Amino acid sequence: MSVKGKVVVITGAGGGLGQATAVRFANEGAKLVLVDLSDQPMERTVSLVKEITQDVHTVEANVTNSNDVQNYVKEAVDTFGFIDVFYNNAGIEGSVTPTTQYDEDEFDKVMAVNTRGVFLGLKYVLQQMQKQKSGSIINTASVAGISTQENLSAYTASKHSVVGLTRATAVENAKLNIRVNAICPGPIDTVMVRHAAEKFNPVNPEEFYDLVKGMVPANRLGKPEEVASLIAYLGGDESGFINGAMIAIDGGMTTTYS
Repeated sequence: MSVKGKVVVITGAGGGLGQATAVRFANEGAKLVLVDLSDQPMERTVSLVKEITQDVHTVEANVTNSNDVQNYVKEAVDTFGFIDVFYNNAGIEGSVTPTTQYDEDEFDKVMAVNTRGVFLGLKYVLQQMQKQKSGSIINTASVAGISTQENLSAYTASKHSVVGLTRATAVENAKLNIRVNAICPGPIDTVMVRHAAEKFNPVNPEEFYDLVKGMVPANRLGKPEEVASLIAYLGGDESGFINGAMIAIDGGMTTTYS
């Protein structure tokens, strides 16, 4: 991978995908700025990364707050000078509930984190990358951004928004040597998926896993490390002609259910 020495900013760094990606980039020789709502969810990520490199800086931020987003961008630049790669990853799953019963405040919360948070990250990181005339951004969308399943209206709407933001900003910035792509993970073995399983069936969460595996031709959940490999590739120079892409990493799920 051609990411050695690059400055990588990761939001949602304490989550499963954020953690796996941070470790992958650290192993590739990148400098890291890890962002999450508080230090607590990042503790394990920081511990793992610091076994590999000391080039790591942490920032507490609410990705829905414009001042917080501007601050993590400023801290990244003040600490390392550039932002070469931005993994715009922070997100929440919301409720597994029919639209007619979906709580309005919960809907607003999902849209705030998953759509507004991604928008603000794009807005302010792109301002820095436009000054540099270079950069690679990877947004976390979802298979729910290119298809859907029942009872996920807020999550689906928010991830479709991520797809739209990815396409718009990819076109706007292509001539500045800035690329914007989105990954669309299927079911990955993370805390978020475990939470979804518990919401789906609090009594027997394994029913959710059996159902999901049955929808995936590979008949398994993905591994966070597999997603991290894709993100590292998109952040590196080898993927220089990939821009505005929505890349499914789902074991063939959307091939069957599209």
